[in-house]
Amino acid sequence: MTIRREWEALERRTLAPYALRAADSRGRAVREPEHPYRTAFQRDHDRIIHSTPFRRLEYKTQVFVIHEGDYYRTRLTHSLEVAQLAVAVARSLRLNGDLVRTLALAHDLGHGPFGHAGEETLAELMREHGGFDHNLQGLRIVDRLERRYAAFPGLNLTWEVRDGINKHRALLPGVGRPPGQLSLEAQVVDLADEIAYDHHDLDDGLTSGLIREEALERIPLWRRVRREVAGKFPRLASDIRRHEVIRRLIDVTVTDLVRTSGRRLRAAKIRSAAQAQALPTRLIVFSSAMKRERVPLKRFLYREMYQHPQVVRMAEKAHRTLTGLFEAYLRRPALLPKPARLRLREEEPHRVVCDYIAGMTDRFALQEYRKIVLP
Repeated sequence: MTIRREWEALERRTLAPYALRAADSRGRAVREPEHPYRTAFQRDHDRIIHSTPFRRLEYKTQVFVIHEGDYYRTRLTHSLEVAQLAVAVARSLRLNGDLVRTLALAHDLGHGPFGHAGEETLAELMREHGGFDHNLQGLRIVDRLERRYAAFPGLNLTWEVRDGINKHRALLPGVGRPPGQLSLEAQVVDLADEIAYDHHDLDDGLTSGLIREEALERIPLWRRVRREVAGKFPRLASDIRRHEVIRRLIDVTVTDLVRTSGRRLRAAKIRSAAQAQALPTRLIVFSSAMKRERVPLKRFLYREMYQHPQVVRMAEKAHRTLTGLFEAYLRRPALLPKPARLRLREEEPHRVVCDYIAGMTDRFALQEYRKIVLP
């Protein structure tokens, strides 16, 4: 079968000159024969989908801890929503949709339990031991921690996918990294992530009752779109009206991103992916006007939702839970499962414990805390 070659030929014909192509990949840390009917990026996508950390995203917090309700978004549904938005932008700009989808589904693999509260706690606990960052943790997972294949540790992903996960531009083990920006595809995923969590956190906050729709009238962007919806559909039920406003907010934001980025790409006369990454600034950006319009919404979410007493209370519980587990495992390593105990022979105990806790789901962490820490 030569279907892979047909996909690669299709990329050459249809993608923009500045898009990354699977046939031009810099390869994998461990060399493998190419697959007969999947491109390199399609293969990476499938490896991520079948990985354990991807499945665990279903039970990891976005904002609301999993036991607070089945309706709210989790890391998994958030990742799927980011992928949908990112692929729409990528197709509009003739970028590589397979690579964008793969990066979107992988972008939160390194998150620990309890969302940002969990990340802050692990970063605090690891301050004197190399730190913790969910992007670099995602790299540790795909490069080393996930064990599924006989020929290599990790998932042995292509350099381009690993580089896209590596938002902080650390030097990639064994391959290195040329200086410069994230790829255009990774830049798309970065802003699609921002669009998704802003608007979908807003949706969850309104549904939960943590924030009230009336309070949003102080935000010009919300007020403008809400009035457009009310003018066109004056008799909508409140929940349908809310969804329509949020849907249109997303559309306005994505449209601005596509148009602004397209203009910048044309003005810069970019002819290759390498040329785009060598520039001192990013090309995938919002317009200045949209950046200004988004500021009040972000401030509102931080003040009214992320600092809401219910969310702060759960963050405090998350801090106590992860700190208690971390200290217990360090004090008594025999509590760790056998694979983690074996790693103690070659890695520092704090890092082994951190890796183990970061891989937990919310409910597993709570269960372990009840078993180990509580009397």
